Amino acid sequence: MTKTDSDNSREWAAQAYALLKKQQEEQKQELEKQDDQKQGLIDNTTIDNLSRSPNTINETELGEFDDNFTWSAMVLAAQGKKINQISIDEIDWLTKLRRGLEETRKGFVTELLDKLGDDPLTPESLDDLETLLIRADVGIDSTDKVISSLRKKLNEEVVGGEAGIKFLKKELKLIIDKPIKNSGVDLLVPKKGKLNVWLLVGVNGVGKTTTLGKLAYLSSRSNYKTLIAAADTFRAAAVEQLKIWGERSNVDVISNQSKNADPAAVVFDAINSAKKRNVDLLLVDTAGRLQTKNNLMDELAKIKKIIDKKVPDAIVESLLVLDASQGQNGLKQAKSFAKSANLSGAIITKLDGTSRGGVSLAVSEEVNLPIRFIGAGEGIKDLRPFNSYEFVEAMLADQ
Repeated sequence: MTKTDSDNSREWAAQAYALLKKQQEEQKQELEKQDDQKQGLIDNTTIDNLSRSPNTINETELGEFDDNFTWSAMVLAAQGKKINQISIDEIDWLTKLRRGLEETRKGFVTELLDKLGDDPLTPESLDDLETLLIRADVGIDSTDKVISSLRKKLNEEVVGGEAGIKFLKKELKLIIDKPIKNSGVDLLVPKKGKLNVWLLVGVNGVGKTTTLGKLAYLSSRSNYKTLIAAADTFRAAAVEQLKIWGERSNVDVISNQSKNADPAAVVFDAINSAKKRNVDLLLVDTAGRLQTKNNLMDELAKIKKIIDKKVPDAIVESLLVLDASQGQNGLKQAKSFAKSANLSGAIITKLDGTSRGGVSLAVSEEVNLPIRFIGAGEGIKDLRPFNSYEFVEAMLADQ
């Protein structure tokens, strides 16, 4: 980016920041006005109780006008957003994503930029890049594909450092986008007029139950009638966790308090309830570990059979939750589940603070799974629909 481009970008971002600042001040004034009106209608005790309600989710505050804001604004602008279409939530999410991928970037981009500088790419620099990609857990297949494309381009023309990074971004995006395009669904959202059932599968410890809670919040906030089925009955804490997430998201949870209750029976009850309430999306938490892998897959098959029998026209998604920090172990899990669980997508969690964010590319290339959502933080808003452009830009952002 030239100095003029950089100056223009900062000026554009400054205008966006000023507009958001103004909107936030207006919202605060409106809330204060509403509070004053409530004061005349409700006694102080009731107001005090309302303010402490566990269901209240704090609104996102506008941070400082810094490099993170400027970068986030420009990523949105590059996707066609106008200044008046940018929201504080979007800026906040992109900032978290960029920070979350910082560890991946440190061991990858900084070293890569240091090696490349402004000099043209050489066969030696491609060898260095190959090592860096593998170290970031991008995977052997993905790395081979990227390096082969770069070698071919290098044979045809001289490629400078900046052009090399631009080409690299394009190649990584192609890898991630391929399974998404093959699925025929760019953005996974519940379809109105039918019951959508999303099964969340994965081993214990990857953040499956937490991810389901965040999905419930995202779905409810997007005005989809949502219901949760607590079908991980083999882990008592999972049911309690979901109830807390349900309260925070204003989403009901169907569960069975009996010890080692039948997961399929919970799903059976949840489907009955979903049909009565005209629910758009039923989120099903499943067991992450049983005595053997066969037992686990048998339970998933049993749940699927109940869904097929009770609601044969339901739109069913089996989403594998993976912990990015597990790197190649996560990739092995994906391959194992893909063989047995009829997966339709992946959710990558815990991207914040790991140097292995590149595993997302390996999942796309080696397991052919479309990534549907990613998580980069512990807050209820820190799970978003996957956007390949934003992910690659964050992964390869300049320091």
